[in-house]
Amino acid sequence: MRDFAFPPQHEPTPPRHGGIRSHRPTRRAWQAGVSTLACLLALTGCVSLAPHYTRPALPVPDSYSSDSRDDAATQAGEPSQRVASPELPEWRNYFVDPRLRALIAQALSNNRDLRIATARIEQARAVYGLRRAAQLPSIDATATAARFRLPSGLLAPTPIVATVYDAGLLQSSWEIDLWGRLRDTSAASLEDLLASEAARRAVTLSLVAHIADAYFGLCELDERIAFTRETIASRERSLHIFRRRYEVGSTSKLDFEQSEILLEQARTLGAQLQQARAAQAHALDVLIGAPAQLGGSERPLDDAAVMPTLEPGLPSALLEARPDIIAAEHRLRAANANIGAARAAFFPRIALTSSVGASSTELSKLISSGTGMWAFVPNLALPIFDAGRNRANLALAKARRDEAVAQYESAIQNAFRDVADALSARAWLGEQVQTARATLAAQTERARLARLRYDDGATPFLEVLDAQRDLLAAQQQLVQLRRALLSSRVALYTALGGATMRNADDSGGMAAAPNDTHSSTP
Repeated sequence: MRDFAFPPQHEPTPPRHGGIRSHRPTRRAWQAGVSTLACLLALTGCVSLAPHYTRPALPVPDSYSSDSRDDAATQAGEPSQRVASPELPEWRNYFVDPRLRALIAQALSNNRDLRIATARIEQARAVYGLRRAAQLPSIDATATAARFRLPSGLLAPTPIVATVYDAGLLQSSWEIDLWGRLRDTSAASLEDLLASEAARRAVTLSLVAHIADAYFGLCELDERIAFTRETIASRERSLHIFRRRYEVGSTSKLDFEQSEILLEQARTLGAQLQQARAAQAHALDVLIGAPAQLGGSERPLDDAAVMPTLEPGLPSALLEARPDIIAAEHRLRAANANIGAARAAFFPRIALTSSVGASSTELSKLISSGTGMWAFVPNLALPIFDAGRNRANLALAKARRDEAVAQYESAIQNAFRDVADALSARAWLGEQVQTARATLAAQTERARLARLRYDDGATPFLEVLDAQRDLLAAQQQLVQLRRALLSSRVALYTALGGATMRNADDSGGMAAAPNDTHSSTP
């Protein structure tokens, strides 16, 4: 065995004609190659086989139902200021309760669902980076060392054991995107990224609404517990009076037992409300992602905990405001771009591979004169038979586009229903609150008169019992309706799209969307 060395007959022969160098392109050839490359670069990215995108028509009426009666909401005590839906206030300005704003800010920092949505954005951003990088040439530098053995008679009469060192300084690979396959794939990834960003905004808006609703539920329970405690204290005093009267024989045992029943009913209700409050506080802790900083004092329900009454505007405004609709449209655009990538698979692919470097059988001579090497390898691949793979892939892309259209239209219909339901709830709950206040005033007067009649001996204690039961129920119902009215206003704010997407940190660093105009193909 010996080190590898080519026989003399394999060494290159110098040119015999002094003015001619073999295998070296002329200036005209270089100019033609540069011109061809420039044309390919100009064509790359200018052609797309994706169908022209057109936003689907709104599958909803042009206006909301007529049962949103603003006069009822105004009479129920809502602020008279109006805010149109295209100018929705940011949540920090919409919710005026400072403790509620602090809870929302704490939830936006700790909530796990929001962290999941943020991680999905980073995943989509990385995928978009991969797809975008595929449109550009890749340039690598490599260094390899290979030792091999060739049998006798292949290159020399004796076996050859050789060591070859290669250093590739510029190794480039690039697919010329003549039919827009890579461009459409990159555009689809960008739309997926934008959809993920809109989905995160939807999660943020939903989280804000859930925190507000849970907080109002906690305040409702606190106020109901406060009413129940007052009732328990009042009935304890009444029971003490009836016990003394029964002991001296001025009242019957039946009246004493009925008074005790009233007290036990109030205590039972108080225990139930305390249990409900504990469960509500635990749910709020889960939403926030950490123990809620509520403070020690209980807070009654505040009818002015949210700012102005919102105007719904037109249904078309939801397309620009609702993050779930925005996400659905980005997914539709991505599905539309994937059709172009699937169509481009039917056409030839042209890839250019080149390398410039040095090669030598000795490491010490790798950078010496005469060891330079270069290679230029164009590659053309034309699909001839793939057993229907490309057609199935195109059919799959079209089916996914049809699914995305249906999801987009469904998102619009759901948004329209959310707004209509919130408007209807705001109107009719306003009337119910007004009626409940009048009922409470009447029940309070009834309980007072019944007690006076009983003290005068004009009526049995059963009438007082019924009046006090109805009074407690009226108090509880009014608090529940006031909380439901506040929740309906939060629901309307959410249904109209909120304003979380207008935050500076939500929109920073986002790449611009690709041009919607694609060349239409049948």
